[in-house]
Amino acid sequence: MLLFMLQQAWEADYGVKPPIESIASTVNATTEDMPATTAPAQAQIDAPIAAAPAQANVINVTTDVLALEINTEGGTIQNLDLLNYPVEKENTIVDKLRATFGLAIPERNTAPVRLFNAQADKLFVAQSGFIAANGSVEAANHHSLFHATKENYTLDAGQDSLTVPLTWTDNNGLQVTKVFTFKRGSYEIDLAQTVKNASQKAWVGRQYSQLLKTPSKEKNGMLTGMRAYDGAVIYTQANKYQKVNFDDMHDENLDVASVGGWTAMIQHYFASAWVPPADQENHFYSKELKLGQYVIGTYSPSVTVEANGQAQFAAQLFAGPKIQPMMEKTAAGLELTVDYSALTFIGKPIYWLLNQIHGLVDNWGVAIIGVTFVIKLLFFPLSNASFKSMAKMRKIQPRIKELQDRFKDDRPRFNNEMMAMYRKEKVNPLGGCLPILIQIPVFMALYWVLSETVEFRQAPFMLWIQDLSIQDPFFVLPIIMGISMKIQQGLNPAPIDPVQAKVMKMFPIVFTVFFLFFPAGLVLYWVINNSLSILQQTYISKQIDNAK
Repeated sequence: MLLFMLQQAWEADYGVKPPIESIASTVNATTEDMPATTAPAQAQIDAPIAAAPAQANVINVTTDVLALEINTEGGTIQNLDLLNYPVEKENTIVDKLRATFGLAIPERNTAPVRLFNAQADKLFVAQSGFIAANGSVEAANHHSLFHATKENYTLDAGQDSLTVPLTWTDNNGLQVTKVFTFKRGSYEIDLAQTVKNASQKAWVGRQYSQLLKTPSKEKNGMLTGMRAYDGAVIYTQANKYQKVNFDDMHDENLDVASVGGWTAMIQHYFASAWVPPADQENHFYSKELKLGQYVIGTYSPSVTVEANGQAQFAAQLFAGPKIQPMMEKTAAGLELTVDYSALTFIGKPIYWLLNQIHGLVDNWGVAIIGVTFVIKLLFFPLSNASFKSMAKMRKIQPRIKELQDRFKDDRPRFNNEMMAMYRKEKVNPLGGCLPILIQIPVFMALYWVLSETVEFRQAPFMLWIQDLSIQDPFFVLPIIMGISMKIQQGLNPAPIDPVQAKVMKMFPIVFTVFFLFFPAGLVLYWVINNSLSILQQTYISKQIDNAK
């Protein structure tokens, strides 16, 4: 079984790959990637669709935050770049330090992150169109060829919005106008579609919007053993936020109806979501395609456009970083794509507090220090009692050692005498454990906040720490953390058992190695937390030592 799995992994990494092609040759003009509606007013789509022309034009759109292409075949959005988010950040301070010590300076990919991609092996696009009811003529879908008046659109200085219109007309008098609207500083793309029926017969159909993606084989987003979720999610009125991974789509097609809601494909730090009107009932669907691609989307209720009449349809596409305040304004629950796992109930207040402090100091590293002070203050009564207990334990340690020597051949007697001394001195031997246990979920929640929150991506702190979301490039913070842990350990009572004492002495070394690969922001939290604990514990120990 191991050999078979190794062979499969080798094929995935080093086997023959299909040639990289454009989207035009990857998604064929078939019904396979179309939503299959089953409502009474809508028949299953099985009629052939006329093939699109061999060559479609590409419209280039540039705003202050986005650069993307709109393919005139279907008005599909592809090759969308996030201009303010480079793949890798230049770090001149680290590079200068590397040069000073004769270390190699790595080449960095400073190109913007590409969210949508037209390459076959990385295919990820946003599609939209119409599906006609049985008996109605076919309207424009994402294989239909649209007409555009321009090939380049740019949001100029002083311009707040930009519109890109596309039109499609058939021989039966049916016309579809598709208008994309882009706004300054926004990752929302508004889609407005108008169906004009110049024929003598009513047209009945639905609007659909969908995301088509080839699952990524890149091993990115690894967070010290925890991989960020890469897959689809939906939000419905009944079940709220739900993950629909690619294995789920392989096993069963999604078929859910809800008022409002949205569908999305998410990855580490970034999300893409189609948001239909919140006041209408929308139908959610998914499909696995033959080429290993997956589709998730929604379609609207059936709409009738009478002869010589017209109807308006709307949807909104979000494609950008998972900035929670921005996403909350786009759609209800969209901020949940920032996944803090089962500790969301702790992670969200921590993020809120970080955001509030950052608004005052404009530095995420200082915000982490501020949150550490607040958390320390909240746990102060608990930690105070714990440190007092440990200080008392440390003070009676010589007497316990004397008991151990006196009753070394009578273990039960030693245990009884030791417990009697604990009761007499009002010492709880487990008193130091509770604060540590309570801090574990806070620590893990903060880990997810720092790892999942896009604001920390490439966020500088000071000096050589120019990205709080990755490990310290020179491992200075983890070493300081290990030293602080060793100092704090010296303030605690040593275990009576010599084997346990030796094991405990190894902890600072083990944790230092472990923290070498943690995000610098998380190590910063632990360094500040340890430093505050040392100050608090030193003060309490002096008080106990001076007491009778």
